[in-house]
Amino acid sequence: MAMYAALRCVSSNFSAALPLLTRSTQISSRQYFLRTNFHRTLSTTSSLTSALKYTDKHEWVRVEGSIGTVGISSYAQESLGDIVYCGLPEVGTKLEQMEEFGALESVKAASELYSPLTGEVTEINTELADNPGLVNSACYEGGWLIKMTIDNPGELDGLMNEDAYDKFVKSLDG
Repeated sequence: MAMYAALRCVSSNFSAALPLLTRSTQISSRQYFLRTNFHRTLSTTSSLTSALKYTDKHEWVRVEGSIGTVGISSYAQESLGDIVYCGLPEVGTKLEQMEEFGALESVKAASELYSPLTGEVTEINTELADNPGLVNSACYEGGWLIKMTIDNPGELDGLMNEDAYDKFVKSLDG
């Protein structure tokens, strides 16, 4: 009972100290966002794939600064089936654009890998040695293949963006 009386006393003192908002000064959240030029957009593309550039051999590259992360597309990994081995180059290997740099082997077939850009391999995905299936389960995330320097940024202009690559893949399916 004493607690109730104390809370009632505090709440009555607290509410008296609050400034009262008249109806004209209260605004709805919709009005607030309109006043602050808040805009929401809906995107149907994944943030992981929207910044990628693709080759006609189904490799992708994501550029971050002067480093490109390279992997294979979802279309490629689905076509290959369950990947059981990843043959990747050594760190320090210099690659020319569209030069073969490794191979993927699956239960269905083997496929060569081609460099989307000219540069030097700075890192390989060592997790793929023990778990090559990462290429199937997370081809745009944990299933990346190599990281490389980008010696000629102009080469990116010759690669396809996501929309162009989607059209390219649809043309292959018939």
